[in-house]
Amino acid sequence: MAFTVGALAASGCSGPASSGGDAVLTVASTADVTTLDPVASFSTEAMYLGNIYEPLLWKNAAGSSTAYTPAIATSWKKSADARTWTFTIRRGVRFHDGTAVDASAVRQSILAARKSGGASFIWAPLASITTPDAHTVVMHLKYAAAMDLIASSTYGAWIVSPKALKAAAKDKTYYNTKGVDGGTGPYRMASYRAGKEMVLRRAASYWNTAHAATYKTVDVQITADTVTAQQMLTAGEVDLSTSVPLQNIDSFRKDAKYTVKDYPSPFNYVAFFNTRRKPLNNPLVRQALSYATPYKDIITVGAQGYGTQSHGPVPKGIFPYDASVPQYHQDLTKAKELLAKAGYPKGGFTLHLTYASENEAEARFVPLLKDAYAKLGVTLKVTSQLFNQQWANAKSNPTDAQDMFVLYYWPTYSDAGSDNLYSLYHSSAKPYFNLSYWKSTTYDGLVDKAGTYTASDPAKARSLYVKAERILYSQAPGLSLYDSRAVYVVPKALSGFRFNENYPFTVFFSALKPAA
Repeated sequence: MAFTVGALAASGCSGPASSGGDAVLTVASTADVTTLDPVASFSTEAMYLGNIYEPLLWKNAAGSSTAYTPAIATSWKKSADARTWTFTIRRGVRFHDGTAVDASAVRQSILAARKSGGASFIWAPLASITTPDAHTVVMHLKYAAAMDLIASSTYGAWIVSPKALKAAAKDKTYYNTKGVDGGTGPYRMASYRAGKEMVLRRAASYWNTAHAATYKTVDVQITADTVTAQQMLTAGEVDLSTSVPLQNIDSFRKDAKYTVKDYPSPFNYVAFFNTRRKPLNNPLVRQALSYATPYKDIITVGAQGYGTQSHGPVPKGIFPYDASVPQYHQDLTKAKELLAKAGYPKGGFTLHLTYASENEAEARFVPLLKDAYAKLGVTLKVTSQLFNQQWANAKSNPTDAQDMFVLYYWPTYSDAGSDNLYSLYHSSAKPYFNLSYWKSTTYDGLVDKAGTYTASDPAKARSLYVKAERILYSQAPGLSLYDSRAVYVVPKALSGFRFNENYPFTVFFSALKPAA
């Protein structure tokens, strides 16, 4: 799939040695595209969409002096019971297609996201939206909720042109073929070749002149291989690589041309057990495999030390993280006892595991699972697939799907109760990210109830979420492996690089410029 709008003003690498203006910033990235639809988006295309579209508010990184930065909304307020939120829409902003941004456009975007968005669940508290005038949006909620946080989500909260929404409703391939002008951000899309290249062009008239992009063009070469990305960086073929092999980070620390930036992040690794297939439908088997898992070795080999063992599926530093949530540890004796109790004293069964071929950390640690389970007499058959295919296969038919699914996950916004605990393990009619296919009405009830207290009584919400996580521990529908750190190698010839844990998969290209 490929499409191009207009001709690029420049080709090749102008690089950060230029002073901006018409310069091209060249980037190597492993971030592929599942969909370019900003409503349906729920994956690694956030790398690009965060530069093209904007939400009502931006959530600032930890340590900032303020919690939010106004974007499409200039101000907002909530009622005393946090069930009515009023947003004032910025005047003078236009979508890239020339349409004015007003309250009606905001309302249409949010309703589309609530109805069919990839992260539609974030709008669960929303009962209705009214627009008293062209620059006022009022959200009426079913229960108290932090709509400022929700409205700043990295998925499901982009404000999209009504023209684009209308066109996409008629043509499901619209965004992946010709939909390039539906955003308000500092860049628009110039061209895209699936799995190969994403080219962004500086928006002709971006409303936020104080943060307008320095580089006219950003040319991103998409590669699934971080080794190739590193080679492109060190050979001078690109100005920036968004990822390099973790095992090579120390060599960059010793190189005067680069700075290594290491951040706490909301990224974590889980591995689902298919609870719809024997023998994994038996909690004792799942518990046995949980005890057989070599967590410390996985962090050493997979994360290259840049990680810590998870306390459940909520990453450290993200609400409702709680260190009291129990962890499994490797205990092969306990694992064998549980397998025997389940009726498999010598193992004797085979499991099929899939992982994303473009994720090198998974490629490193998956063999450790295979070796550990072999000590129980369990054979692990491993298949690597491009994530898009892995995910599609897993959602198609649970009874015929993989036995184990390794997933690299991060929350949609900084509430891992409403996201991780919901998305990863809450039951649903059709599989989406709960690829354990596990269903528990007790768990569902706790998570649903906790979400209604997040804004009004966070302590009560946390208590309910922790109870839900203890059910995950006892029922073991999946492995909580480790929380990883975000590590970047940034050439000293570039300035302005910043990481925001609220948008962990987005590199904000407009902030980059040549170093003085």
